Amino acid sequence: MKIRILSYNIHKGFNIGNTTFVLEQIRAAMRDIDADILFLQEVLGDHQGLKWRIPDWQTAIQFEYLADTVWPHYAYGKNAVYSEGHHGNAILSKFPIIDWANKDISTNRFEQRGFLKAKIQIPQLERELILSNTHLNLMQSGRNTQASIIIDELKTESETPWLLIGDFNDWNKKISKRIEQELNVIEAFKHLHGDYPATFPSFMPVLSLDRVFLNKIKIIRAETLSFGIWKKLSDHLPLFIEIEILD
Repeated sequence: MKIRILSYNIHKGFNIGNTTFVLEQIRAAMRDIDADILFLQEVLGDHQGLKWRIPDWQTAIQFEYLADTVWPHYAYGKNAVYSEGHHGNAILSKFPIIDWANKDISTNRFEQRGFLKAKIQIPQLERELILSNTHLNLMQSGRNTQASIIIDELKTESETPWLLIGDFNDWNKKISKRIEQELNVIEAFKHLHGDYPATFPSFMPVLSLDRVFLNKIKIIRAETLSFGIWKKLSDHLPLFIEIEILD
């Protein structure tokens, strides 16, 4: 059984220049891909101000709007909280989520970051799978600290198949090598294509910020979605992978 996964920093539903609200187009594009599991970053959980300024505002709770009837199970980690609302990371799944928690991994008052960890049950395989979604700091010192927290957290899950996915802001590829070595895992794109994927900025991707790490999972396919409308939506390109869980 192949499982299809999409990871995407949706930029709070706005295009790269923050000039157009494109959440409806993002939802349509993600539905066309028809992944089984979505790892989303920069998702608005609430925003009271935008609903009055944007004519086609659908909902302030973006993860519910995106999930709708396609991904009936979801978890949202509220990270950045402000007067008008909050945003964070979300996991949407076609498979039941049986447990989840969000860990605050912020290292300074300017960047509120989280580590969202969920466990799903795959009925067809009678297996459990751990999903971890994160969005790390812009500064190297913060990423170093956050990588240590994540590594310590996932060391306790060494016997269970898991995925660690998200926007790592790891343009210089330093913490990715740490994660691979200290957890003895592979990064999907590097394993299949020899290097990490370039995902930012979406119209001309030159920086490699997003990652897919796998433990006890076989990677079948790893692709950066750069065709069609994807370059006109968020400031990041999404990552698409297909996996099989190893025995």
